[in-house]
Amino acid sequence: MSLPFAEAAEQNKTVIFEAIKPYLTGDILEIGSGTGQHAVFFASQIPEIRWQTSELESSLPVIEAWIRDSKLENLPPPIELDVLGKWPEAQYDVIYSANCLHIMGEAAVEKTVEGAAARLKPDGVFAVYGPFNYAGNYTSESNARFDAFLKSRDSASGIRDFEWIDEMASRVNLELVQDVDMPANNRCLIWKKRTL
Repeated sequence: MSLPFAEAAEQNKTVIFEAIKPYLTGDILEIGSGTGQHAVFFASQIPEIRWQTSELESSLPVIEAWIRDSKLENLPPPIELDVLGKWPEAQYDVIYSANCLHIMGEAAVEKTVEGAAARLKPDGVFAVYGPFNYAGNYTSESNARFDAFLKSRDSASGIRDFEWIDEMASRVNLELVQDVDMPANNRCLIWKKRTL
């Protein structure tokens, strides 16, 4: 039986890996692992890291199938994570999320930023990939069309303003250290947890 497959994850895994590679160390939590394709690829590139996948309960079997197939020892079984309520107790060196913030409602985005900050170790890194608006403006016509498509499916979703997320991050002691221009009008945003 073939594994469930996300074409977008296959296309962007290498460029995302190159953007976040300098920060990948220790214990890593991925929020919204989807099929698990990113996790398998990233964990295969750096055997020294421990990559913890997570998803809503209904999506866990797909990730489990990818992990089983990979036979990687640094990929433990996925855990259930609901940003609005169910978070792991563990602390992590890195928390990563790709293509999630624009499909969540605003309350869920806020809880994602707050939850990530609370579960990062001192000097830990929060890395987010996806499309963002700047100064309230789309960065491309294709992003404007994508945003309209998202809102047609769910009025609570949509491409988020970078400044809004960065302000939230700053309130929970996350400092932006890099904003990487990525293909297809996406960004990779890297915050570091300030030591109080």
